[in-house]
Amino acid sequence: MRTDQIWQNRTVAENFLTGVRGAIPFATEQINIALRVLDQLSMPIQRVADLGCGDGAIAHAILTHYPEAHVTAIDFSEPMLEQARQRLQPFGSRVSILQADLYTSDWQTALGSPTSNAFDAVLSGYCIHHLPDDRKQALYREIFHLLRSGGGFLNIEHVASATPWIEALFNETLVDAIYQWHQTQGKVLSREAVGKQFVYREDKKANILAPVELQCEWLRAIGFQQVDCFFKFFELSVFGGIR
Repeated sequence: MRTDQIWQNRTVAENFLTGVRGAIPFATEQINIALRVLDQLSMPIQRVADLGCGDGAIAHAILTHYPEAHVTAIDFSEPMLEQARQRLQPFGSRVSILQADLYTSDWQTALGSPTSNAFDAVLSGYCIHHLPDDRKQALYREIFHLLRSGGGFLNIEHVASATPWIEALFNETLVDAIYQWHQTQGKVLSREAVGKQFVYREDKKANILAPVELQCEWLRAIGFQQVDCFFKFFELSVFGGIR
């Protein structure tokens, strides 16, 4: 039974974007690390796919950092896509926004054909952890074939803690981060209310977290090279590899 469709709910999407997104620890640094890895590829970054683009934060960074790039931004949540369209509108024809569902391989039909070797880079942010593990692996294989030889895949992702104790430590760290960010925004929620509304929230049931070490093993088995976890802060990570 699917649990990720909760993200098609406008209230859930808006709750995340207005209450959590801006407070994620090291969010800017994670994107910058992904860009630094892409900067080392032996090809110009001209065609990029952003899978599970959300409100367009990663696509915006790519389009700004690489002035010649075109980004194909994909999500299945219409409320998220509305925000992405608004954020990315200034980039005009340099961005294509598509609605497609990564839950099955059918999402690739939205790209048109041919799709093999279509992109210099594929990125994803806080999306793939909503998929079952077998589907995660299948999607990584699909991404591998979408990339040109030498192209890079970077996943800015929510991953599993090694133990329940570490998971609890991360959750409380995230409560603190969101509470402090809310204070800077002039919001008056108590720390307890922040935890209940934004960390220990209903949509967390949609999370299907996998350890970053295991996911790197999957990428290596598929054929990705230079696979590594380039950043990790508790359950927040940046990992990927090169075709």
